[in-house]
Amino acid sequence: MAYNLLKGKKGIIFGALNDQSIAWKVAERAHEEGAQIVLSNTAVAMRLGNVDELAEKCNSIVVPADATNAADVENLIAKSMDFFGGKFDFILHSIGMSPNVRKGIPYDNINYENYLKTIDISALSFHKVIQMCRKMDAINDWGSIVALSYVAAQRTLYGYNDMADAKALLESIARSFGYIYGREKKIRINTISQSPTPTTAGSGVFGFQSLLDFTDRMSPLGNASADDCADYCITLFSDLTKKVTMQNLFHDGGFSSMGMSESAMNQYDKSFKDCDELKKKE
Repeated sequence: MAYNLLKGKKGIIFGALNDQSIAWKVAERAHEEGAQIVLSNTAVAMRLGNVDELAEKCNSIVVPADATNAADVENLIAKSMDFFGGKFDFILHSIGMSPNVRKGIPYDNINYENYLKTIDISALSFHKVIQMCRKMDAINDWGSIVALSYVAAQRTLYGYNDMADAKALLESIARSFGYIYGREKKIRINTISQSPTPTTAGSGVFGFQSLLDFTDRMSPLGNASADDCADYCITLFSDLTKKVTMQNLFHDGGFSSMGMSESAMNQYDKSFKDCDELKKKE
């Protein structure tokens, strides 16, 4: 159901790859709620996905851009302002990648060249996008910028590797720039700490299926889906959240406040019973 929450608003959405992407779902919901959008991803990612299909569905355009490259970001913002006929109102940063995770290199034996790429792609790109928007005065007063984060920024989760460091930096950038942009233009900047979500990128984390099952058992409301996250993003782009800024907002079914759930404990006890049965058979 649409509520016209974004009627008349315009925004850039980074990171849509395919219909599993959170950014893809956000683009669909933003369009449903009346927004005009521009889609962006790297040229390589666009060849692997089908973002042109999304653009057609949303009456949008696609502007290839490497968010780690200032010239690309500047070109994207300029073309977006041309398309919109002026400034815009919101941005979704849904960008993250770790070469160390992809190559299975553990955190305690990390490749530092890969590490720097992780930080640049997953966190510094957020700073570069915000900084360029501010320099170009591209966002309307009371605009909204949102980036996707994860609870590993605060807690250690096995297998998440250097992405945890990148997410911690991402959240810090939101706070630091949130103060500056809020003071100057009333533009709010927040991060959403989403449940583990079976996207193309998320599924590459070691032990992802086990993590997905664990967090679902731990969360009283269960894991938040990509569609759920899209709904939450829409509220943050809307005028209903004009005084929410510099926050890391947990959208995880309650996982971040849990210690141990009954469901997780039952599964844990079951594993002990299975081990005892195996010992008896031996």
